[in-house]
Amino acid sequence: MSLHSPSLAAVDARGLRFGVVAARFNEELVDALLDRTLETLLAAGVREKDLLLVRVPGSHEVPWAAQQLALGGPFHCIIALGLLIAGDTNHHEMVGDSVSHALQDVALGTGVPVINGVIVVNTLAQAKARCAGKINRGGEFARAALEMAALRRTFRGSKKS
Repeated sequence: MSLHSPSLAAVDARGLRFGVVAARFNEELVDALLDRTLETLLAAGVREKDLLLVRVPGSHEVPWAAQQLALGGPFHCIIALGLLIAGDTNHHEMVGDSVSHALQDVALGTGVPVINGVIVVNTLAQAKARCAGKINRGGEFARAALEMAALRRTFRGSKKS
């Protein structure tokens, strides 16, 4: 896995609207991930009134809420956040695969980009590093969302009604 995130294209964030779905399971670390995501969006010029946050019990519920936002709201992009940490079984991998496929289905089925920010790790140390430590995945998810939202705005603006 690469630790080098892609460079960000210049994005005019004015008027871009984002839905954010965040799981409450592993809440302390997901909150840190959420804080970094929102901080990056706001620093890029996204207005608080253009952000809608929805909380759900766990990562497995994230795709359903993301789909509801994509179908019902005027969002340029949806950001899905959660954290799955390995236990004694491979349940975290099964949920991670399921969530990943479901989020991609939401994006392709609705035409609204969905950023998969559900982190799947093997250890608590890996989770802390990615959610609250030196690896700023929240910022990376926000930058990807900014770029995809701007791209969606470009495509929608080029369509003739």
